[in-house]
Amino acid sequence: MHTVRFCHPQLPDHRPDYGLMHPAGAVERLDGPPWLGGQPTGNLLDAVHVQLLAPCLPSKIVCVGKNYRDHAAEMAQLRGDAGVPPEPLLFLKPPSALAAPGEPIIYPPQSERVDYEGELALVIGRPCRRVPVERALDYLFGYTAANDVTARDLQSKDRQWTRAKGFDSFCPLGPLIATELAPDAHLSTTLNGKTVQSSSIDRMVFPPAVLISYISAVMTLQPGDVILTGTPAGIGPLQPGDEVGITIDGVGTLTNPVVRGL
Repeated sequence: MHTVRFCHPQLPDHRPDYGLMHPAGAVERLDGPPWLGGQPTGNLLDAVHVQLLAPCLPSKIVCVGKNYRDHAAEMAQLRGDAGVPPEPLLFLKPPSALAAPGEPIIYPPQSERVDYEGELALVIGRPCRRVPVERALDYLFGYTAANDVTARDLQSKDRQWTRAKGFDSFCPLGPLIATELAPDAHLSTTLNGKTVQSSSIDRMVFPPAVLISYISAVMTLQPGDVILTGTPAGIGPLQPGDEVGITIDGVGTLTNPVVRGL
């Protein structure tokens, strides 16, 4: 099942809604978020006129740093960081950082280096608190693509990551949520059509079940919350005028242009 959040001119006031993406090119409207029991309404809309939005509205976005060994190694070289952490390294992005597919990433005037980081994102399906690893995937609704955009110079300057990771538009998400994904699904990032990151999600140090269990022992995860699972090697800078795409097999491609902020 592929879930989207969207606007459509046939909906009253163009209000955002949730739907199921059908292979034939139609979106079937749901009567609510599927992780809150939303059901198909039978109302089919032409996907050509659908404007995709970020596929969920999380109460929090929990992120995991250095969850691929090759990325941990490149960060050690770039910033002098230690290698792979002994347990998941967590940080938060604010929900205000969300950006929809096709929405611009805004290059903030405070930064002189903004990087892309293509990632697999997990969407939680039901309230989740202190769940064991062996049951953790029971609390997962599905998977989507994310770009953990980072002001790299500010990350080094501040010695903590809130500002560097938290600018508006620094968390593109989408284009849809897939309820199933191959364990070795391929993840790639392109910059202006050139592949700059390429890996498979089974190369994570801490896989999704471990992350859900670990995070839920710290904070209660609510339906619709998002976990960014880390990026593989190949991070690099963006410039205004660039276009960056994150592709995950089974999810599709999340594409966003980069524009200069004022």
